[in-house]
Amino acid sequence: MDISALSIVLNQANVKQQVNLSLMKTVMDTAQTNSADLLKALEQSVQPHLGSRIDIKG
Repeated sequence: MDISALSIVLNQANVKQQVNLSLMKTVMDTAQTNSADLLKALEQSVQPHLGSRIDIKG
């Protein structure tokens, strides 16, 4: 394999790695945003008076 072909292969591998890292960062940011939104939704849905009493005489 000549030097120019080796250089092209290495550059392509480098580009693929950079794309993978960029995609992974995007996925991680999205997951973090989704989990923060879920926590906010759970905090807003808390109603402490619900579920504190059970009617067993029904």
